[in-house]
Amino acid sequence: MTITAPTSRTPQGKTSPTAPSPAPRPRRRTTTGAARRTATGAAALLWTAVVIVPVYWLVVTSLRARADFTTGDPLALPGHPTLDNYRTVLAGDFTTYLLNSVLVTVTTVALTVAAALTAAFTIVRHRTRLSQLTFRVYLLGLAIPLQAVIIPVYLLIIRLHLYDSLAAIVLPSAAFALPITVMILVSFLRDVPRSLFEAMIVDGAGDWRLLLSLAAPLARPALMTVAVYDGLQVWNGFLFPLILTQSADKAVLPLALTLYRGEYGINVPATMAAVVLSTLPMLALFILARRQLVAGLTAGFSK
Repeated sequence: MTITAPTSRTPQGKTSPTAPSPAPRPRRRTTTGAARRTATGAAALLWTAVVIVPVYWLVVTSLRARADFTTGDPLALPGHPTLDNYRTVLAGDFTTYLLNSVLVTVTTVALTVAAALTAAFTIVRHRTRLSQLTFRVYLLGLAIPLQAVIIPVYLLIIRLHLYDSLAAIVLPSAAFALPITVMILVSFLRDVPRSLFEAMIVDGAGDWRLLLSLAAPLARPALMTVAVYDGLQVWNGFLFPLILTQSADKAVLPLALTLYRGEYGINVPATMAAVVLSTLPMLALFILARRQLVAGLTAGFSK
């Protein structure tokens, strides 16, 4: 017995075999994509909790009375919130420590950005062996840990008669902030079209005019990025103030937080209040410069 394929009649009256219908395609499984999105969302929530919970505990603890600190749930809202810890901090020398931190941070950032912008402009515009060697030396500075050279830095500050002064904090902080700042600015300035520089050179502009009228305005997002980054590092710096200063009137905020430790214990709520107050200036700076900061983080790395 033979099996013949079904036929269909054509318009001319002829018959032709009918093609079998294609098998239905299996639907794509979306289980893997859903599981991946779920895992990503769970990881994001976990990371948010890791960041938010310490900040929440910090603020809540600063509003507790010292006698109530060890009682109850540490993450629960205080039953009787108080601002006495903030009054205690502000009644002391907190203003002096704040002014010292502001002076050190602003001076360090200004020196670092000015020196780094000049060095980056020279490295990008004058591609000589000396400039490339200088850039490699700056990159080498990224591999030198601060703790490894603290003794030579201490001896150098002693020889310069700068010990126990704010300049003893500013100069080493600016030196160690230069490598990363130069690297970011060089990456940004390399993306500036050379035709812009050549057009100004045709008009008779020199290097200083190119730097101040062209490079600096175009590099504003990158300058804001490195300024915020360097400022944050200097603001939170602890090792240089600890080693290179000793007077109370030269203390900065990270070092001053240790002053709330007594003979038999530490005033944790007052310390947390001081920490909250010390974070407000950098938080305000970040909020004001967030657009420039994001633009600087995403620019200059297209090549």
